[in-house]
Amino acid sequence: MLAVVLHAAEVPKPNVIVIFTDDHGFSDLSCQDVQDDIKTPHIDALAAGGVRMTSGYVTAPQCVPSRAGLMSGRYQNRFGVESNGQSLDGFNAQQTIAERLKKAGYATGMTGKWHLGPPQKIVTHGFNDVYYKMANRPGWANFDLDGSDREPGVTHAKLYHLDANSAAACAFIKRHHRSPFFFYCAFRAPHVPLDAPPKYLKRFPGKMPERRRQALAMLAAVDDGVGRIMSTLRQYNIEERTLIFFIGDNGAPLKIHKIDAPGGGPGWDGSLNDPLNGEKGMLCEGGIRVPFVVYWKGRIKGGRDYDHPVISVDVAATAVALAGLPVDSNLDGVNLIPFLCGQKPGAPHETLYWRWIAQSAVREGKWKYLRGGAREYLFDLDKDREEKRSVLQDYPDIAKRLRVKLAKWASELQPPGIETEQMPAVWEQYFDYYLDGKPAPKPRPNRVANRATIHGWIARNSTATIKAGSLQVRPAGKSRPFIAIMGLNLPTRIAAVARLKTEQAGTAGFAWRQAGQERFPANQVVTFACRPSTDWQEHCVAIPATNKVIHIRMLLPAGGADVKSIELQDVDGKVLKTWRFGK
Repeated sequence: MLAVVLHAAEVPKPNVIVIFTDDHGFSDLSCQDVQDDIKTPHIDALAAGGVRMTSGYVTAPQCVPSRAGLMSGRYQNRFGVESNGQSLDGFNAQQTIAERLKKAGYATGMTGKWHLGPPQKIVTHGFNDVYYKMANRPGWANFDLDGSDREPGVTHAKLYHLDANSAAACAFIKRHHRSPFFFYCAFRAPHVPLDAPPKYLKRFPGKMPERRRQALAMLAAVDDGVGRIMSTLRQYNIEERTLIFFIGDNGAPLKIHKIDAPGGGPGWDGSLNDPLNGEKGMLCEGGIRVPFVVYWKGRIKGGRDYDHPVISVDVAATAVALAGLPVDSNLDGVNLIPFLCGQKPGAPHETLYWRWIAQSAVREGKWKYLRGGAREYLFDLDKDREEKRSVLQDYPDIAKRLRVKLAKWASELQPPGIETEQMPAVWEQYFDYYLDGKPAPKPRPNRVANRATIHGWIARNSTATIKAGSLQVRPAGKSRPFIAIMGLNLPTRIAAVARLKTEQAGTAGFAWRQAGQERFPANQVVTFACRPSTDWQEHCVAIPATNKVIHIRMLLPAGGADVKSIELQDVDGKVLKTWRFGK
């Protein structure tokens, strides 16, 4: 018995790599056998040598809550991270996978998109090695792509951001191949802005929507990166002691119409969810069932499809178990390895749950009960994974039982309840179209693509012309007029100086969006009072950003304003940007 115990103690703890893609539709791996234009040979090889989880889910149809669930191993609704733009205090109080595995002697690192707070704070969540880069602009790192240490701070690597993520993953493996490690590789692909360089775009010639070409090219960059990661593992002879998860963070945003708008900015990202119904922002299968592959050479028998439902919180539970850490009842996931290796029969989960703002859902075996505001549906996913026909009227007792289970689970959340807000009009349209079979609403024009800019500023809810030595902004409709500029890369704690005049008294201000934020949070706005005057008034306000500022809105009084100039300064008064609209 002693010899057996000693032998078990000598078995090294496995490495764990989690590759997380961004707004990546269910269709878009060639091993899914849905689309014939996608090329992902390296990821396909993982699926061929491992297991393709055909009912693999994430915990939310949106970036921030999905990532909070993955990293914590808990349903993020339990600690108040319901959607993008909300407080991250609850997440900051959780133990991440990295924090847990550090206790077991693991080296920990990440690259790519974080989206759970400022990049310089990633190290406080258990990641010793950080190479944060999610766009073709400066990032933040404490190690270099050659595997050496560097002073923590801004990095100006010129590599395409997805290639830099792949290089960072390989550099981390080089640094830590002798010890067990956990690495989180979060590619910002194919999420907008679509920015694939020519070397990837040229792999997809021929006629197709340009947004589709961009998505395919970005995913080709991810696939190349997976190939480089696998080569590095083989170089150090550690492939057989490395467990790899490949998962998308939520379904693709289609915006119903899949408009091929120029510019690569907001809108459809070119990815597809076929044959699933719905899209990002919905608890339909198209919003939460994602590409999901598990690979462990020599441990998991390859070339299989696994159809029992699994979910992203299982990653933490699996990693914790393999690291030899005590079972933690706070984790909502299940160690998948005994199920994938045939040691445990049956399904890992009896029930899976979701809540996202005004929507909630529960899956039990083949049955899925879905709510959206006042609407409710029941689907038999064995017969109808496309969710084309609700059978709620045929099986009211099953719907009632699942409704009760969902309500009980939701009562434990923060805040409790099966919804946290009412359904907004846009989601009502989504449910009308995807689930109730109504005609698609008239597509909204791409406002950014079809609106001219003036010195880079775009007028919203308004018209804007340069006249009489200023930018004259006038309201167009009932909503508040504002002008906006994006594509910035400004430091934290800046000041805005505006010279303007108004005919009516009112309030103006500046709102800002920071790196890692998809929307403008309601609390990120500073305002100032405007009095009516024929003279120019100068207003200076501090913008207390906590991360790089990438997008600014200048909010104007209801009656509009004439803007002479806008200037952005750093904390020392140095001018960063100036726009003068008149002589």
